[in-house]
Amino acid sequence: MLFNSFVFLLAFLPAALLLHAAAERYRPQARLPLLVGLSFVFYAWWDWRFLPLLLASIGVNWLVARALPRDRTGWLFPVALAGNLAVLGVFKYLGFLTDLADMIPGIDLPRIDLALPLGISFFTFHHIMYLTDLRAGRAPSFGLTRYALYIAFFPQVLAGPLVRWSEIMHQFEERPYARPDAAERIGRGLMLLTVGLSKKVFLGDPLSVYVNPVFQAAAAGKAVTMAEAWQATLGFTFQIYFDFSGYTDMALGLALLFGIVLPQNFDVPYRATSLRDFWRRWHMTLSRFLRDYLYIAMGGNRRGLAVQVGALFATMTLGGLWHGAGLTFVAWGAAHGVGLGAGVLWRRAGGRLPHLLGWAMTAGFVVLTWVLFRASSFEAALAIYKGLFGLAPTGAGFKWRTILIAAAVAMIGPTAWAAVHRLPPNRWLAAAFALLFVVVLLKIGDDANYEFIYFQF
Repeated sequence: MLFNSFVFLLAFLPAALLLHAAAERYRPQARLPLLVGLSFVFYAWWDWRFLPLLLASIGVNWLVARALPRDRTGWLFPVALAGNLAVLGVFKYLGFLTDLADMIPGIDLPRIDLALPLGISFFTFHHIMYLTDLRAGRAPSFGLTRYALYIAFFPQVLAGPLVRWSEIMHQFEERPYARPDAAERIGRGLMLLTVGLSKKVFLGDPLSVYVNPVFQAAAAGKAVTMAEAWQATLGFTFQIYFDFSGYTDMALGLALLFGIVLPQNFDVPYRATSLRDFWRRWHMTLSRFLRDYLYIAMGGNRRGLAVQVGALFATMTLGGLWHGAGLTFVAWGAAHGVGLGAGVLWRRAGGRLPHLLGWAMTAGFVVLTWVLFRASSFEAALAIYKGLFGLAPTGAGFKWRTILIAAAVAMIGPTAWAAVHRLPPNRWLAAAFALLFVVVLLKIGDDANYEFIYFQF
């Protein structure tokens, strides 16, 4: 079920909160098993056929984690790592790899398309983070219930944020409603949920009207005018931001309602003044994962400039491939790898840029590379680029008002997390958010509910 659906907001969530509050009050030892059960119900609601995969993934990795500290052969960790990546590869990349093989003359393999289990990338990365830290002696062993909740906790199982075990496991031991700030946490959780829903339904989803038809026309081989290309590219720039950051706000808010603090994932990324700054603000938990478990593992900045630039390029290219099984995603990641590498060389040469120029160059690079991320093929991306660079008819009817409002909201003011923590609790504020929540429900009832873009990753 979608966070922005009636079945979640009016049925699952109230029932889950009531059951959780009852367990926390009368049977505290049942609280964690209850949260695990609720998470499995939430996950199975999408497609019950994927639940066995999630259960098997949790069970096998937990058994590996139990055996890993006693392993003297040294083979268990690499086998477990390879197994997790193999499962991800089979479901996500099998069709992509057969397509690549078919590009070799003389090879004609049938394409196999398996349904992609929701959240498989995220729960696979959670397994990898924990097993890596356990092998390095940085993580303790946990019981099955706690491990299952770490992997499957329903606010973050489908699209993150990517949470380290050390950020969440200790919170499972608390009595969240017995804390002195319990009411304040619940209030902020409700505000975050409302803000995230508002970003999704009022800002992100409406932009799809200006984005999807243009990219679909480009994919169909039709010419795209300059006005259409800029409208679709700028529209997608803010659509994906409000879609994903809105989901993250909801995830953080929902987790707070159940007494769990999840890490932030966005920090006004479109105000970044360099590409490095952008990746410190955009999808922050993924950037942290790529840095700690790929970039540093490849040598990072400890083995000379050439290794550093190469590691950056490889890390971002793999990051692009993680976002989607397609060469356009690979090209998007590689472009960011080249950009980050160029930034390293520039700083090593002592180069400095005024903040305004740095912001303009970063924004231009990010906006242009979103075309590769959104386009379904290089031909479609090329049609959009022709429009952007004036190699197509000028066109007319640029829908600037919606995009301008989205740009202003994205770039001015604090993040939702910072905002709800700055607002002082009072009755008028609670009434205002309650009214906004009702308006969001009316909007959801009026429109089609769009799935979140990051669910496909």
